Amino acid sequence: MPAPAPSAATRAPGAWIVGASSGIGRATAERLARDGYVVAVSGRRTALLDEVVEGITAQGGRAHTVPVDVTDAASVEAAHARVTAALDGPLELLVCSAGTNVRNRWWSDLTPAGFDQVVDTNLNAVTRCVLTVLPGFRRAGFGQVVVVSSWAGWQYMSAAGAAYGSSKTALGALVQTLNDQEGRSGIRATHLCPGEVVTDILRTRPVPPPEDEMARMLDPGDVAEAVSWLAGLRAKVCVNELVLTPVHNRMYVDTSAYPPQEA
Repeated sequence: MPAPAPSAATRAPGAWIVGASSGIGRATAERLARDGYVVAVSGRRTALLDEVVEGITAQGGRAHTVPVDVTDAASVEAAHARVTAALDGPLELLVCSAGTNVRNRWWSDLTPAGFDQVVDTNLNAVTRCVLTVLPGFRRAGFGQVVVVSSWAGWQYMSAAGAAYGSSKTALGALVQTLNDQEGRSGIRATHLCPGEVVTDILRTRPVPPPEDEMARMLDPGDVAEAVSWLAGLRAKVCVNELVLTPVHNRMYVDTSAYPPQEA
């Protein structure tokens, strides 16, 4: 006999995390589940998504695996339909955390295909996901979009390369258009710009940072804390852009004219 449907009083808000199989997306799904959200975790690697769901449910949270290829519009639309069907409450939060870069990122060896791959995942995919959730957000009179960008989306970052830097910078304008045009419908969006975070993408750099430097960087849980804070703000509050970095910020250290002091 099927379980009874949750009553309106017990329905929890839903969050859809895209790029949730690892790194920032996975940590965000785990944190939001602890906050009481029913989370739908999406990405291409179904086995890893299932691991995320199993971990969340083992801790008493609720989660659903919803595979998606964010570079395919039909896949995104189908995933959104599965998300809304799986949740027992309203979908209130979309977190776009899928991202990629290429190792051959300098103009001397960048290819058109490599550029297109990065832009399609980092920028176009966000647009696809946002377009699917906006109608429901408008009907509800509330919705939140958190776009996980980068320091490279806030300031120029040489190590990011042309494709990654361009795609992440464009996300800032995308978020501003959302707040401009959809804020009047109760929808808010944040351009979330972390500094260096120890994730798999960090290791795609032509010269990955040494281990002792990575130990001082942010970890995915630090960014997940920021998403949790954003989601917990009162509905009338919008944080348009949020930048967080390690205290030992190599973006400053590598370019600073300030001489190091003797211990």
